[in-house]
Amino acid sequence: MSEESHPNESHMTPRKLFYLALGSVGVVYGDIGTSPLYAFREALKPVAHDGVTRFEVISLISLMIWALTIIVTIKYVLFLLRADNDGEGGTLSLLALLMKTANGHTAILMLLGLMGAALFLGDAMITPALSVLSAVEGLKLVTPSLADYIVPISVVILALLFVVQSRGTGAVAKFFGPITAVWFLVMAAAGISHISDDYGILAAFNPYYAVSFLLHEGFYGVVVLGAVFLTVTGAEALYADLGHFGRRPIQWAWFLLVFPALTLNYLGQGALVLGNPMTMSDPFYLMYPKWALLPVVILATAATIIASQAVITGAFSMVRQGINLGFLPRMEILFTSETNTGQIFVPSVNAVLFIGVIFLVLSFKTSDALATAYGISVTGAMVVTSIMAFEFVRARWNWSLPVAVIALAPLVVLEMIFLGANLLKIHDGGYIPIMIATAFTVVMWTWRRGTAILMEKTRHTDIPLASFVSSIERKSEHSPAQVPGTAIFLTSDPESAPAALLHNLKHNHVLHDRNVILTIRTVNKPRVPSQDRYRVEQISERFSRVELLFGFMESQNVSQALATLRKTGLKFDIMSTSFYLGRRKLVPDAKSGMPYWQDRLYIALANAAANPSDYFRLPANRVVELGSHVII
Repeated sequence: MSEESHPNESHMTPRKLFYLALGSVGVVYGDIGTSPLYAFREALKPVAHDGVTRFEVISLISLMIWALTIIVTIKYVLFLLRADNDGEGGTLSLLALLMKTANGHTAILMLLGLMGAALFLGDAMITPALSVLSAVEGLKLVTPSLADYIVPISVVILALLFVVQSRGTGAVAKFFGPITAVWFLVMAAAGISHISDDYGILAAFNPYYAVSFLLHEGFYGVVVLGAVFLTVTGAEALYADLGHFGRRPIQWAWFLLVFPALTLNYLGQGALVLGNPMTMSDPFYLMYPKWALLPVVILATAATIIASQAVITGAFSMVRQGINLGFLPRMEILFTSETNTGQIFVPSVNAVLFIGVIFLVLSFKTSDALATAYGISVTGAMVVTSIMAFEFVRARWNWSLPVAVIALAPLVVLEMIFLGANLLKIHDGGYIPIMIATAFTVVMWTWRRGTAILMEKTRHTDIPLASFVSSIERKSEHSPAQVPGTAIFLTSDPESAPAALLHNLKHNHVLHDRNVILTIRTVNKPRVPSQDRYRVEQISERFSRVELLFGFMESQNVSQALATLRKTGLKFDIMSTSFYLGRRKLVPDAKSGMPYWQDRLYIALANAAANPSDYFRLPANRVVELGSHVII
């Protein structure tokens, strides 16, 4: 998955558009492309208690087609893809944009953004488990004797998937799009071949069936909606991956391949069940002749692995955004490609996802059981995105309140109904995504709040940098000894004298020829042009203040960025430069403003954070760390 900025879409050549659209099929649509494996099967179950009627089958397919039309096509493909932050999409990207214009409700926006990100991470845990299980279960139809080996086979496939993450997926990623495109074509062909089983299924295009079903079925209609929503799982990836491919390639892929293939497949499944009600146990795989089952199972498994890979990579990308925006502690980020900065590997996130995915497979054992737990995280994330989109159109597009309400209220109401339907499944495993999302939200909120409290506490004891430099530059018999070379002091507050500088003077009684107060700041946009990367201010003969600016999608390679500073006239030899970092030992305090358990959680997160010298890519043999105790 590439994070390189996509080309100017108005000048995109047809060839480039084709390849980007093909690439988006594997990355953007992998998740939604695996929904036909289980969505219709699960939707049939609530109404199958006394036999499924013709009206119910047509109505279910109608609900699915119109869910794809309203939620995916209208909301995501046509509307949300235009709500971008300098070409980037996704919950945290939208949050970063809205924080620029937050009018007194920053905390609410931040909480919404964190909830959306947490729900996405929960989705990243459930998607691989459900997708791979549903694909491998096709082996039961190939050879019933393999039924007992479905869980072990799924665990092995998922374990291999997570193991290879550290090696990068660049070498095989170029096959993701073509393989997934073949998958969609195979699904479309299967659908077309069975529509003739009962042409009456074409009545599903009439929304009358969807509406009348909900009006007449009552409680069962609400329960069915929870399963119908499985049709649109993965739609959030459309928005999150906007920056990787651009709006037009994603839209072209949807209208020319993905939407027609999904629609034809669901129509085919419906016609198959109308023609032979016995096939409702597994309408997807039973569309294929016996000789084609094994190849289709293999292709389905490949498609689900690709979908899982895309969502795992998406989780890595979102976590990096979260770190850069200050919602998560620094974590070790490894780059698995020398040329593509989008190919990253976050070992700690990979480990957490792996443990969670294997736990889900071993706990639920079947895709039937896991499907009941799936919808909550997806519907929750969609509701959050819609609410944030309401703020976006008001603040960024200057829509009036009535226009924004008329345009977005129906979407929010529809998604709230879907969310309510999925919440009915809490006792059947729906509590799992709620617990996962709650845990991620608490972690991110704790880190953000704890960091703010820590900065407030240290600010009381900080010495203003201007007055410090003024006093230190006065020549006197107590002046510290001057040594050759350059010292760079990293600090989060450029207005105060860094603690590492004060400790160095206190204990070593020396001052370098040149002293740079360096602040690294993440701005609320994806990338910063190289010419805008730095700001330099000469404070005195020996002191200068440097600010390095990075976008939230960029890796913060300080060594590389400092090399460009030589163009500004700030001359220094990197091999005679020392980097001074302040390391704090945090001590919990019951009066800190956070509960004691939250203090402990914040301290644990801080202790687990990656070493700043590694995270900022500083030369390892040129770093000096000086510690201090801080009560929080």
